[in-house]
Amino acid sequence: MIAKIEQLLKEVEALHASNAEELEALRIKYLSKKGAINDLMADFRNVAAEQKKEVGMRLNELKTKAQDKINALKEQFESQDNSCDGLDLTRSAYPIELGTRHPITIVKNEVIDIFARLGFSIAEGPEIEDDWHVFSALNFAEDHPARDMQDTFFIEAHPDVVLRTHTSSVQTRVMETSKPPIRIICPGRVYRNEAISYRAHCFFHQVEALYVDKNVSFTDLKQVLLLFAKECSVLIQRFVCVRLTSRSLNLVRKWTSAVISAAVKVVRSVNTPAG
Repeated sequence: MIAKIEQLLKEVEALHASNAEELEALRIKYLSKKGAINDLMADFRNVAAEQKKEVGMRLNELKTKAQDKINALKEQFESQDNSCDGLDLTRSAYPIELGTRHPITIVKNEVIDIFARLGFSIAEGPEIEDDWHVFSALNFAEDHPARDMQDTFFIEAHPDVVLRTHTSSVQTRVMETSKPPIRIICPGRVYRNEAISYRAHCFFHQVEALYVDKNVSFTDLKQVLLLFAKECSVLIQRFVCVRLTSRSLNLVRKWTSAVISAAVKVVRSVNTPAG
């Protein structure tokens, strides 16, 4: 028994491992329940009584040295993994990983892409506008509710400068500087003096379209709305909002409802698994 212990002590002192897998194999070989040291512990009951004290001390020494050796090798690997030898402190900072796009930006880009495939170009304009481009050029009456301070954010008065209440001001600017044919969409933020709640805010995002050309009719409007609704992959029944004003036609309500209903059926048919 003493000879076996001495032999294992020499083996333990010479232990080395080049990776974590080899270290785990050594731990299993010497310290596991079926390991060499545990086998010696099991044979300890067969040792003569006069040798038990010496053998017991040597066994404890062997087990302690084996544990210390395995732990030392483990700490060596951990220190190597956490070392900063490969870090160059003189180089420029590492790039910061960018996050994901905002849902509004995703939807906006999708809408722009759909209309671009229909031949529309993008037009943008300032969010701080004068009265002419926001109201007067669009034939808003002087006593129209939208001109009141409770509906619009005024920056200056006489002449009036406001935060645009719609992106129609962009259409005004385009028509001032361009000649037909015109086929544009005007996405952007607009502002209304409304109470902030869980379902409303003082600003929101809007997309308007302008199509001026020869032989353009309401049939084109209906077809554009239909193609847009079919192409748009967002949940139309939740995100489409149709606001009718005094200048809207009653036909638009009926057409838009039909378009949305058709698009919802398409979305549901695509999302419903077969069977």
